[in-house]
Amino acid sequence: MTISIKTFNELTTRELYELLQLRSEVFVVEQNCVYQDVDDKDQKAIHVLGKKDNKIVAYTRAFKPGDYFDNPAIGRVVVKTSERKYGFGRVIMKATIDYIENTLKGAQIELSAQTYLIKFYNSLGFFEQGKEYLEDDIPHIKMIKP
Repeated sequence: MTISIKTFNELTTRELYELLQLRSEVFVVEQNCVYQDVDDKDQKAIHVLGKKDNKIVAYTRAFKPGDYFDNPAIGRVVVKTSERKYGFGRVIMKATIDYIENTLKGAQIELSAQTYLIKFYNSLGFFEQGKEYLEDDIPHIKMIKP
């Protein structure tokens, strides 16, 4: 898998289509959650694309401090169902963390994690903060990487 990091304006039309399609495939269809994925935050986000055979199979978006949370943040972490067995979730997260640590230089990184992924995020240095809450009817928890 190859990684590329782009602003919204640097995305090609094809890349934008593919990342929105992937997010819808997983967050709306697979997780059976009707919600507004296109949320006016993509224009502020840094888009981290993981491509295999020139198709997006993994994705995250990163935010500067204040653009989503007070801290630099990561969101919309997603890997295509058929590609999950290859460790692409870890690869895309490490690339996103490296980008934030080297470019945004925030004191800590914040994300809103689906609770079933707590151990995955723990393995990347994130720790739970606060209590579980529902986001779009899915249990989530705030996590911080110091």
